[in-house]
Amino acid sequence: MRIERLTLRNFRNHGETEIVAAPGLNLITGPNGSGKTNLIDAIHYLCMSRSFVMSGDQYVVKNGESYFMVEGDFRGSIRASFTVGCNYSRGQGKKMFVNDSPLEKLSDLIGRVPVVVMSPEDLKLTRDGPVERRSFLDSMISQVDQRYLRDLLEYRQVRRQRNKLLQDAGGRWSVIRDSLEVWDRQLAERGAAIIQTRAAMLERFAEYLATEYRTVSGLMLKPTLRYRTIAEEWGDAAELTEIFMRRLEEVRERELEREQTLVGPHRDEIVFYLDDMDIRKYGSQGQHRLFSMALKLAQLSVYTDELDDLPILLLDDLFGNLDQQKTETIVKALARHRGQTFITAASEQPYDEGLFRGDGGAGAGSGSSAHRWFTVSEGKVHLKFTEENHGI
Repeated sequence: MRIERLTLRNFRNHGETEIVAAPGLNLITGPNGSGKTNLIDAIHYLCMSRSFVMSGDQYVVKNGESYFMVEGDFRGSIRASFTVGCNYSRGQGKKMFVNDSPLEKLSDLIGRVPVVVMSPEDLKLTRDGPVERRSFLDSMISQVDQRYLRDLLEYRQVRRQRNKLLQDAGGRWSVIRDSLEVWDRQLAERGAAIIQTRAAMLERFAEYLATEYRTVSGLMLKPTLRYRTIAEEWGDAAELTEIFMRRLEEVRERELEREQTLVGPHRDEIVFYLDDMDIRKYGSQGQHRLFSMALKLAQLSVYTDELDDLPILLLDDLFGNLDQQKTETIVKALARHRGQTFITAASEQPYDEGLFRGDGGAGAGSGSSAHRWFTVSEGKVHLKFTEENHGI
């Protein structure tokens, strides 16, 4: 999958911007604050219906404006070509379009254009709390498994309804007993489906993670993971559902007191280890950085192997804090990606025209006849170099 044309209007510091992207590597350089990240964040909007930088759509609108618009023309092997658009207006919210037809649900967009983002923020995956790791896992699975996405959305809806009942009960079980039992069963069935899918994905993902960590680190340390959920072992979905129901009974009094659902996949944890060391608790800054990179490269490998269309890879200022040796190692790892790649960088120093001649630099493995280098200044984009004409 690749994006051929990207158009922005009133998106962050971009007033009117349009770029024609290369099918291989697209390098975007410019000073901090110039609008580099905004370009790849706009692509992320078209793939996932949200920003990977900002917490809300209202913060994306250019100062002094009331709306933003992003549009992209995509091409892939399954869907020959199509256009995705995102419109947001203050007071009216966000709408997504595919070929000018509005999507009924934003979730209908997920998986249409697979995407992987690598940025310094990835350190949160190993350093911060379980919410970050659950979000990473949910996003990864949702792009390859639409059924999982449906289960996840239904589970969240059931949990909201169940929490509302707990809040209305005033601590009295008799008031909501009959109603809650119905929601308990739905919660357990959807939750069991989610847990089973997560467990299956993590089992496969662990192998990709081990491979990618060796690649980026050059070390023989073995990364592993442990999935902590409502049970250590279970058989089929029916057995896991009954385990879930028993766990709900065990915490009933606490739930009535706290007025919220205390058992389920929304409280799962994924613990990462390097050999036998819990990396969140004891990992060094360098180990956190390498482990988080390996996680995203493993995600890229999963998509490459399991999807019909190659994912788009977005790298935001990834090399800013790496030494030259680690930069070269990561570039070689990225060169295996045969799909479209976008890299943002504040400094041009690590790059030269050789990167675009397919001599082993990032994107060289794509087999593409065109890579492009864009520069950005105060929301204005210029084409600096393209492989086709060796500089313009």
